[in-house]
Amino acid sequence: MKKSVLTRYRVMAYVTGVLLVALTLGMIGKYALDMGGAADFTQVVSIAHGWLYVVYLIFAFDLGSKAKWPVKKQLWVLLAGTIPTAAFFVERRISRELGARGADGAPAVAEA
Repeated sequence: MKKSVLTRYRVMAYVTGVLLVALTLGMIGKYALDMGGAADFTQVVSIAHGWLYVVYLIFAFDLGSKAKWPVKKQLWVLLAGTIPTAAFFVERRISRELGARGADGAPAVAEA
């Protein structure tokens, strides 16, 4: 598996994670704190997160299919972009697993 497949997944995991955290904070500001400018902020961030999450899904699915992950692991990685901060932890774990296997010369099959 090419390193670029993992790199583009990692980039999109970070982008999706940052936008989701920003969206969560914006929603808290909009509904809990009744902040005036939060409505416009959440609208822009939610649209950006939605479109970039689709790109994240494509890259994560590509990575999972090339790494030959089981369906359960693939679903967890795909859903990580919908849970605030989960994308950061899942990305780190996946990077360590695939990086270690790539360095050994072994097939890049991640454990479930």
